[in-house]
Amino acid sequence: MTSATPELLQALIRNQCVNDGTPESGGESRNADVLAAVLEGPGVELERYESLPGRASLVARIDGSDPAAPSLLLMGHTDVVPANAENWRHDPFGGEQIDGEIWGRGAVDMLNHTSSMAIAMRRLADSGFRPRGTLVYLAVADEEGGGTYGAEWLLEHQRESVAADYVITETGGMSLPVPGATETLLPVMVGEKGFGWVTLVVRGTPGHGSMPLRTDNALVKAAEVVQRVAAIQSTPRVEGQWRDFVEACRLPEDVERLFLDADALTAYCTSEDADLQLARLIHAATTTTIAPTMVRGGVKTNVIADRVEIELDIRTLPGVTADDLVSAIAAAVGEELMASVDVQVGKFQEASLSSPESPLWDSLAKASSALLPGSRPVPFLLVGVTDARFFRGAGSTAYGYGLFSDRISFRDFASMFHGNDERIDIESLRLSTELWSAVAQDFLD
Repeated sequence: MTSATPELLQALIRNQCVNDGTPESGGESRNADVLAAVLEGPGVELERYESLPGRASLVARIDGSDPAAPSLLLMGHTDVVPANAENWRHDPFGGEQIDGEIWGRGAVDMLNHTSSMAIAMRRLADSGFRPRGTLVYLAVADEEGGGTYGAEWLLEHQRESVAADYVITETGGMSLPVPGATETLLPVMVGEKGFGWVTLVVRGTPGHGSMPLRTDNALVKAAEVVQRVAAIQSTPRVEGQWRDFVEACRLPEDVERLFLDADALTAYCTSEDADLQLARLIHAATTTTIAPTMVRGGVKTNVIADRVEIELDIRTLPGVTADDLVSAIAAAVGEELMASVDVQVGKFQEASLSSPESPLWDSLAKASSALLPGSRPVPFLLVGVTDARFFRGAGSTAYGYGLFSDRISFRDFASMFHGNDERIDIESLRLSTELWSAVAQDFLD
């Protein structure tokens, strides 16, 4: 059984369930088939749901003996983002084991969880595990496309099959290199930032490209809009969830004081001496960020552009609304230039949070310290989004967590999400598999 999780991960990677955001992509049914073959057997009930042809989610269940006892859902997604093989050292869909690591798209995000959770579920059933509370495993489709055909669809159409009091999913658990820390600090993602996809439409007047003098060129105006929006600097918010994190770290007084002072924190993040990956994480966790990511416009090389669209990826702190975003953009662009700009707020969802004060937190801490002596979980805010937000909206306490060895550094680990050369080491797979088993037994019995 020691090789079961790596072998399952390899199979999931090789199935190439690539989600490019279109309804017909994903093909998660291939991974659902593989997982069903692993999970089927005595003690586990299996259910399969397809929101669209080829886009299956798999639910496995070990029913508890006490309907009043809390239930736990272990959730991993089965789709992955595209990968450009030219930029990888090894085949992104080869699932090769090289020097104690499994390589491939999804090895970190998040087929490692999906495979280790499945193996832990099967192991528990084989051991005769009959808990008081119900244990549910969900291998869900379409997380990388926003959850429309996965978690969101399931909660709308099959809520009774996936609803649970507590949920564990990605990400978290990698050791944070916090200055001054004397323990191994493992972030539990107790919440995640909100997000808004905003389009700025910049208007101009068409004309011949051979006579550009004093023309109303939408592209020129758009370039200025991009510069002004990119220059928006939010003051770090050092209260609320960030303060909870800092205080939980039990840092030396001077470090804690630095992290709880907005000006000092800004200076730290912009310092050339700061760890860039950590600085980016701290900045993202304490501010609402606005990143211009795409520009489209113009109709022909010799035509002055009369319309340019700028796409913004915005990640919001708790409490920030869509109206707040529009106001911030208008203030940055300025009244004169805004007269030529329309702001279109597309998909928007506010931040979500779960309390770290829970019996599941206690079980995670207990299991983590046993598997990684000297480690301790701390509450953190995920700067991206996961399917956990749907379950928090449905009333569940949801955490993002895992357990990883120190073979892959925090910097390398963070760079592999949607990046090149994604891989996970065998020891991390073992630790996570043991974690899910230990937590289920402690929390549900």
